Amino acid sequence: MTERYEPASDFLKAVVAEEVPLSGSAFADANMRQLIAMTRDDDLSNRDWATMLLASEEADTPEIREALLSAANDENDVVRAEALVGIAQRDPRLALPLVLEALSGEQVSMPVFEAAALVADPALVDVLRPWTEPSDDEWLDQLAREALAACEKITPFPSF
Repeated sequence: MTERYEPASDFLKAVVAEEVPLSGSAFADANMRQLIAMTRDDDLSNRDWATMLLASEEADTPEIREALLSAANDENDVVRAEALVGIAQRDPRLALPLVLEALSGEQVSMPVFEAAALVADPALVDVLRPWTEPSDDEWLDQLAREALAACEKITPFPSF
């Protein structure tokens, strides 16, 4: 039996369990500030989970964007990838150069392909194409193909 990957922080476990509000009150605002602070935690599991949770929040504030941009430069590639998803959801133009850089690396994780699909920019086509070649990870190959398809779509001009 494999052990579940959880954050070390009880606070983050409570956020995951949806026991802690992140919006709608002064208490929730304090929780959001703590979540943002956890994206810079010394413990990798806490940074990873906090970044993923922050990225998945609908809220978009300068503090959230700043935390996600900072996490996009984290030493850990998974934390960086989770941050890219949050940035791409909020501002695809801002995410484009970061996704381009991530796709130019030697190893790419699932969230990078998710971010590329959200950005959906033709500038990513050439760097995505090599990732669509069959590998030993069919699921990741499929995510790469979906991201490529999103980037290859050309929005037609509206007809009048």
